[in-house]
Amino acid sequence: MVKQVRAARTRQALVRAAAEVFADDGYALASLPAISRRAGVSTGALHFHFPSKDLLAREVEAAATASLQRLAARRDAPPGGVPGGPAGAGAGLRLLVEVSRDLVLGLSADPVLRAGFGLGGDPSRKGGEGPGRWWSEWVHALLREAHGAGELAEGVSPEAAAVAVVAATLGLAGLASRHRFHLSPHLVEQFWALLLPGLAAPPPRRPARPGIPAAETGPAPR
Repeated sequence: MVKQVRAARTRQALVRAAAEVFADDGYALASLPAISRRAGVSTGALHFHFPSKDLLAREVEAAATASLQRLAARRDAPPGGVPGGPAGAGAGLRLLVEVSRDLVLGLSADPVLRAGFGLGGDPSRKGGEGPGRWWSEWVHALLREAHGAGELAEGVSPEAAAVAVVAATLGLAGLASRHRFHLSPHLVEQFWALLLPGLAAPPPRRPARPGIPAAETGPAPR
C-alpha cells in the first residue's frame, strides 16, 4: 500500500512538472530530463511511469480534460441574471457564462489545464486530443439545448453562437499558454456583455392588467 501511494504521488508530480514545462517551453523544446528535475525524481522513475514524451503529454491532456469536465459538471445554473447580460437569460446560457468564467480562472491558476489546451493546438504534435475538443463539443451541445428551450434570440444559430464562444475561449487559452497572458474574470464578463444582448432571447413581457392596454401598465396613480 505504501509503495502504491508513493507511486501515485510520483506520477502526479511528474504530470504537474510536465505541464509546467510544456506550458513554458512548448512540446518540441520540452525535455524529459528537465521534467524529471522539476518533479524532483530520477529519469529512471520518469521512464518507469512514462516511457516517452508523447505518453506524458497525453496524460497531461487527459488530466486537463478531466479538470474541465469537473468544471462543466455544474449542471445547476446559478440564480439570477448574467453579469453584463440580460436578466432574463435562461439556465443554459447562465451555466455557459459561469463555466467559461471558471475556465478562465483555471487557465490562470492551473498549469495542467493551461498546458492541456496548449498541447492540443501545438503544431509540433500530431493527433493530440486536448481538452479543446471536449470543450467545443460541450459548448455546441449546450447551445443546441438552449436553442431548443427557447433561450436564444430569434434567428440566432446555435452552431454560429458556439463557434464564437469556442473561438473566444480557445483564443484566451492560447494567449495564456504561449504568451503568459494574464487572464481575469473581468475579460469574460466583458466578452459576454458584448455577446449576450444579441444571443439571448428577450425576457417575456409582463401581461397587461385586465382592461388596461400593455403600454399603460405603469404604477397606479395615487
